[in-house]
Amino acid sequence: MTSEVTVRWLGTNAWEIASGGTTVLVDPYLSRTYTGATVPGQFNPDTPITVDEAAVDASVSVADSILVTHAHFDHIADVPYIAGKTGATVLGTETHLNLLRAMGTPDAQLSQVGGGELYQFDGYTVEVFRSSHGVSGKHKTLLFPGTRPGAVPERPQVIRDLVEGGSLAYLVTFGEVSLFFNGLPSFHEREVAGVRPTVLFMQGPNPNYPDYVERMLAATGFPPYIVPTHWDDYEAPLEEPAVDHFGAAKLGELVAAASPESEWVLLDHLESHTFGG
Repeated sequence: MTSEVTVRWLGTNAWEIASGGTTVLVDPYLSRTYTGATVPGQFNPDTPITVDEAAVDASVSVADSILVTHAHFDHIADVPYIAGKTGATVLGTETHLNLLRAMGTPDAQLSQVGGGELYQFDGYTVEVFRSSHGVSGKHKTLLFPGTRPGAVPERPQVIRDLVEGGSLAYLVTFGEVSLFFNGLPSFHEREVAGVRPTVLFMQGPNPNYPDYVERMLAATGFPPYIVPTHWDDYEAPLEEPAVDHFGAAKLGELVAAASPESEWVLLDHLESHTFGG
């Protein structure tokens, strides 16, 4: 019998994966701090890092593993709190983990990865892939670039302190159901080629990456299910319906044209969908 895996969207690129009493979280960010990022000309990189513990507690109670794709605030700001309350193993690059250490994450729970790892956990596996964060503009600039190797830095205070630190993608497999999380508008095509997930989580198209959607679908074998991620206004309340800020509708059109046999699974905030079974 095929494993039954339920995913729940927690907004932004935050996902809860549950199967057989096990819970895996990807980029669990629920604080949704207002920075002005979704309003032209209003973004404040000196916004203080805050954690809305009540918002986190309302949606996250347990976790066995936490998978970090990169270290921007809307991906890791809540991870220290969640790791502390759940005891979960946290996977990330050296920079991700150093920033998490600086924010008080228990060191014993941190597992450094860089791409190429395949780990067996209790009832599931996690395979790690190198990836790349999206860039913008004529000069292909990266938001908050940089790394924090070696010594643990001073505690980050504002969101610009949370540098990207390298980007990762993950293939999470429960039995016959595999889920590939690439919550970035870029990927390492030659590394991903040959991966055949049941479910592909992907971001909308970015003009800096030619034929991104078509190439991603081809590289992953035109997966049976496609789920858009990181498409909402990630500063609006999670209790409100998601607003398409990053091109989910356009992504759906491109997926339908390039992979008509794939099922498009669009989830709203806090909605769940079960695969397999």
